Parts: sequence; C-alpha cells; structure tokens
Amino acid sequence: MTQSERMMQVEHLAYSVKGKTILKDVSLDIVPGQRVALVGPNGAGKTTLLKCLMRLYPDWTGRIYLNGKDLKAYGQKDLARWISYVPQTDQCMAPFTVEQFITMGRYPYTSPFSTLTKDDQRIIEQALSLTGTARFRDRQFHTLSGGERQMVLIGAALAQEAQLLLLDEPTAFLDPCHARDICQILSEVNQVQHLTILMVTHDINLAALSSDRIIALRSGQVVFNDSPLQFMTNNVLEQVYDKAFHLMAHPEAAVPIIVPEVI
Repeated sequence: MTQSERMMQVEHLAYSVKGKTILKDVSLDIVPGQRVALVGPNGAGKTTLLKCLMRLYPDWTGRIYLNGKDLKAYGQKDLARWISYVPQTDQCMAPFTVEQFITMGRYPYTSPFSTLTKDDQRIIEQALSLTGTARFRDRQFHTLSGGERQMVLIGAALAQEAQLLLLDEPTAFLDPCHARDICQILSEVNQVQHLTILMVTHDINLAALSSDRIIALRSGQVVFNDSPLQFMTNNVLEQVYDKAFHLMAHPEAAVPIIVPEVI
C-alpha cells in the first residue's frame, strides 16, 4: 500500500506518563472509507491512542502522518477539518443548548465574530436531522439522557465535516435502542458520505458485525490487525483477553458472534 492510499499512518508510536508506558511501538494504517474497531481489555491504551491521534496528548514519540503530512505540522483548525472526536459521553456536560453545541462543530470554518453562512446552517440542520436531535434542539445539554447526549456529540462531530471520525465507546452504558440508533447513523455516514471511522468499543460482537477491520491492543501494543472473521476465533480472542468464549454462527452475518456464559 502506498502512502497516498492511507489516510493516517502511525509508526512506532510510544507514550508514557510519569514513567509508566501506556503505548509501546504502535504501528498501524487507517485507509480512507474504512470502518475500523479498536478493541482490547481495560487499560490496553485504546483511549490514549485516540487522544494521541487527536493531538490531545502531544508528547508522544514516533511518527503520525495524516495524508502523508506529519500530524504535528497541522494547524489546529486545519487538523479539525480532517479529524473529529467523540469522547465518552460522561466526560462532557456542556452549558449549552443542543443547537448551540452542534453549531460549535463548525468552528474550523468560522471565526468568533463571524455570522453563519447558509452553508453552515444547512450543515447544522443536516446534523440535527441525521442524529434525531432536532426535536430537542432548544434543550440544555445537561438535561439530556445519556443516549441523547451521545447523539448530540455525534451531531457536533458531523457538523465539523471532518474526513476521519474517532469515537470512544459511543454505545457504552446505552440501552439497546439508543445503541442501535447510533450504529445505524455511523453505518449511514460511512456508506453514504464515505466517512472514515475509528471506534473504540468493548462490545466484541459490535466490532465484529459493524467493522471492516479490527485492531486489538493489549498492554499498549498492537496484537491483532485484520478482518473481523480472522478475529472471531478463540485462538485470537484468548491472546487478547486471556479467556475463551462461546462462539456461534450468526443467523444473518458470515462472522461468528459471542454468546453469554451461563453463570
């Protein structure tokens, strides 16, 4: 694969905090249009990796390239036009209305004293509509349920019109209905708008059924980087999670799924 075929290229990335190694020799590629799941046990470094890719943690070593250009060479607004980030919903309790919050996603294209253009307004309305948040656009963000807040965070990221969307456990703590809605939105923007997606998840079945590729971290290192079909075997799963799983055929998909153990 040539460098021009990669959206993002990570080479020998390492990150430490107070002498503790969080990421070690991480190398991977993100291909335009792909939907990639980032999995692994707690403490594997998944969220840290996303924050390094967003430059929220800037003091890593190694190299990260975005469209062949060193990530550190991007200005902040230029970077925001390429990468958007959806954090875990419980980390954000912004004192804004839903519409105000989603409007702030346009910051890479506006200045503090500029007025919104018709194009800005169209994109904001599109994000509100796509995420189903238009119906409570005037509500304060902190009054929303966890599922509603997650939809607003995704709406702001979509209003940003970046090419690569990073998500940190977007379906965590959500009921099945909200989790399904979020997965459907991500599937639509990936297939229709060709948005590239890198999503951290602890839901192994979700990763297997909704991604083109799975990257697994363990103790800060990449231990798997291949297709969901190759991942959903106990040889691989035991290497990642230190336990075996009960696997069975899915009635509609070609990838096996994990079934719960009887306790």
